[in-house]
Formats: sequence, C-alpha cells, structure tokens
Amino acid sequence: MTALTGQRIILTGATGGIGSEIAKQLSKHRCQLGLVGRSAEKLSLLAEQLDNADVCLIAADIVTQQGRQKVIEQMQEKFSGYDMLINAAGIMDFTSLLEQSDERLEAMMQINVLAPMQLSKKVLPYMKARNKGHIVNVGSVFGSIGFAWFSAYSSSKFALRGFSQALRRELAETDIKVSYIAPRAVKTSLNSSAVYDMAKEVKMNMDSPQWVAQKIVQSIANNDKEKYLGFPESLFVRINAVFPGIVDIATRAQNKIAEKYI
Repeated sequence: MTALTGQRIILTGATGGIGSEIAKQLSKHRCQLGLVGRSAEKLSLLAEQLDNADVCLIAADIVTQQGRQKVIEQMQEKFSGYDMLINAAGIMDFTSLLEQSDERLEAMMQINVLAPMQLSKKVLPYMKARNKGHIVNVGSVFGSIGFAWFSAYSSSKFALRGFSQALRRELAETDIKVSYIAPRAVKTSLNSSAVYDMAKEVKMNMDSPQWVAQKIVQSIANNDKEKYLGFPESLFVRINAVFPGIVDIATRAQNKIAEKYI
C-alpha cells in the first residue's frame, strides 16, 4: 500500500512519451486510471502494457469543450469520480518565431496552457465539494528559462507555471493540492531529429522518459508543490530568477550553435 494506491486519476497525454511512462508507474501503485488521448487505438495498446491496472480509456480531444466533458462523464461512470488530474499533454516546436504559423502558435497555447486550465476548472467543483483533490501540471525547465528557438514552447510553459502558482494560492484555504513538476529536456517523439542533432553538439542533458516518469510520480506521492528535475538545470532555474543577465551571457554561444539546426 502506498499514498497513491486506489487513487482515481485522470491522465492527459497518456499515449505520449512521458504520459505512457507515468501510466506504467501509476499502474504499479494499483491506481484507477482514466487514460486520455486522441487515439483509441494507441490507448488500447497502452492498456495492454499495464499490469494489474483498472483503466478507463477515454479517446477525447481536450482542446474542445465536448472532449473535456467526455473525460468527466466517463470518469464518473467508471469510477464514480476522480481524486487527481495530471495534465501531461503537450506539443513542442524548435524553430524561430518568424517561421511558426499563427495556427501553430494558437495550437501551442491551446494544448499546453488553455486545455490544462479548462480541464482543471472542470474537475474543481467535484474536488471542492469533497474538499479533497490534487491537480498536477507537468511543465518544463523551459518554463523558467526562456530558450532561444523555443519561444512559443517556453512561453506556454511559463504560463502553465504561473497558472499552477496562482491556483495553488487560490486554493490555499482548502485541502486541494496543486503541483507543478518541471523536467529538463526529455528523449521523446516531441523532439525532431534537428533537436537531437543540436542537443548533441551543445551537450544538452536529456533524460529518459522512464526516469522522468518515476521522478514525477515520486514528487506526486511526496506532495511536492514545485519540483525541478535534473541538475544543473534546477540550479540554473534559480539563477535565472535572480540574475537573468548571467544566463543571457551563458547561453549566447549555445544559441548561435542551435540556430544552425532550425
């Protein structure tokens, strides 16, 4: 038995690189999992990989109101409610701002920021009625340090971090918890081949999704309010918050190298 045993958990982005590994970690705790993704086929394949898991497969687009409502209704039908929401869905681009279409910029903010906010709003009435619950937003170190050529992605994660902090303070007089957990770069399909080539040349640290998922689940179990994964990036987050000019100088050479790959 652990603190997570039997928890009814909504997990968005469940078929993604990090999301699928989070699902595998949570299944070890015998959680009741509402796995959310756009592809019913991918969700079924994921469910086959989970040991002893009680799952509800929810094929839905959480960018839409109908998709978010489907998540709530299916969790109520299968598990009579939910105890936790983990917002792990996300998209990323490695490019200059000038090269991104307006449609892609809007999609970045819709998926990375607005959908987590709107789904959090959806689960809150039930959580507030019980005065119990946990909202977990999976962010990024890029949400504390703005990296060149990731301007849209960094902006979306900055916004998600701000939302997490503000909502946590808004719910301070309740027993509802809000966590923001930020990995550094992760080896997932979100990264293009150009990202991997760039990362190799600039010696960027990249973690496996398995390790990241393990740390995320550990942070959830520990009720961490805010957690940054990976050193020295976790230190740079603090330096950038106080002395951003130092980070400007430190990243200048790396930015020039990275520009070759966009």
